[in-house]
Amino acid sequence: MTKHIDTVRLGSTGPTVSRLGLGAMGMSGMYGASDDAVSIATVHAALDSGANLIDTGDFYGAGHNEQLLRTALEERKREDYALSVKFGALRAPGGGFGGVDTRPEAIRNFLTYTLQRLGVEYIDIYRPARLDPNVPIEETVGAIAELIEAGYVRHIGLSEVGAETLRRAAAVHPIADLQIEYSLISRGIESEILPAARELGVGITAYGVLSRGLLSDSLRTGAPLAADDFRAHSPRFQGENLDANLRLVAELAAVAERHGVSVAQLAIAWVLAQGSDIVPVIGARRPERWAEALGALDIRLTAAELAAIEGAAPADRVAGDRYAAAQLAMLDSER
Repeated sequence: MTKHIDTVRLGSTGPTVSRLGLGAMGMSGMYGASDDAVSIATVHAALDSGANLIDTGDFYGAGHNEQLLRTALEERKREDYALSVKFGALRAPGGGFGGVDTRPEAIRNFLTYTLQRLGVEYIDIYRPARLDPNVPIEETVGAIAELIEAGYVRHIGLSEVGAETLRRAAAVHPIADLQIEYSLISRGIESEILPAARELGVGITAYGVLSRGLLSDSLRTGAPLAADDFRAHSPRFQGENLDANLRLVAELAAVAERHGVSVAQLAIAWVLAQGSDIVPVIGARRPERWAEALGALDIRLTAAELAAIEGAAPADRVAGDRYAAAQLAMLDSER
């Protein structure tokens, strides 16, 4: 699977990354059972295709994801991939979450274990997974800046923060990118957050581009979600909400069919068309899913085609919030 993938600089100060990134979260159980061998093959497929950005979190699978990536990357040259790592989420032995900790001493602790699990000497982009309500963002960013000076981190990123927090953070140290959900049907960043990022020279790494599989063919079979699939507890994937959303996806599928592409490819192409400062991070778990995502790079959408896509799947017709209430309450980007 060899393909030339264009590269862009992430924001005005960040690293040069591939136009598509690989998100590894789903390889560690968030969407039900996964196969390590298949996951490793997917990482290899992404790198062999020309991608270099790999996103993970130290809490994905309570460290499993980082250990998996170490195995996948052990024979690769360090300069051939860029690691984006989220930290701060606290885990419990039973699999639950216990809040966020981004105190400077906690950051140093998290990073120590991350470097060990990944088997690397530095992290390309290091970011708090969520805003810690008990720690000023200036303190968190300042602590990561010290780790940059020490050579353990190259760039600072943020995740799911609002425009005001982004401005405060950028006043302390340049921010390479903001990782945040953005898709055809999750467009909340367009009013304030995206303009602020562009004003500050902060790139966007967009996750949830396929709305956790909703904007694809994977859920149209009607098969129930596994109990350990977190989507089973997400408002958009429950009952009448799911039925309504699948009807919306069916309309989008009709547009995709006219173009001879899949729903997923059309959804990725739509995000790519929103600007070169937005890099979709695709949560592929199998090589064939990554190959499908690559096809979106060849799609060129006209203004009329973009309008037709948005008309088939208007954001205000989406049923249900993108997270459950308790998780939404943790998002600075939703305040």
